Amino acid sequence: MPKGILYVETRPSSAAEAADYHRWYEETHLGEVLGVEGVVSARRFAPFDEDAPFVAIYEIEADDLQAVQTALSTAARSGQHSPPVGLSFDPPPRSTLLREIARRES
Repeated sequence: MPKGILYVETRPSSAAEAADYHRWYEETHLGEVLGVEGVVSARRFAPFDEDAPFVAIYEIEADDLQAVQTALSTAARSGQHSPPVGLSFDPPPRSTLLREIARRES
């Protein structure tokens, strides 16, 4: 089965809303994303540089990786997933779908 990741960069809209942004992301959003068929795990990373974005990596296993990305976008736009809290749209979130081409573990 094909494997891939959806790499997403986001930022809180302000320092004052950062706690709400993190709470929404970790307590609501990650669970909603994991509820989409094909998404098998979710991780978040914090930047060392204050000007850099936070990163979420969603691991996907599905015959059609792009269909999973479409399902995620549709759920967000349709209101099936909760609206973001404290999320900056300037700059807008950035996402990239990547397919696995090799794997090696130590």
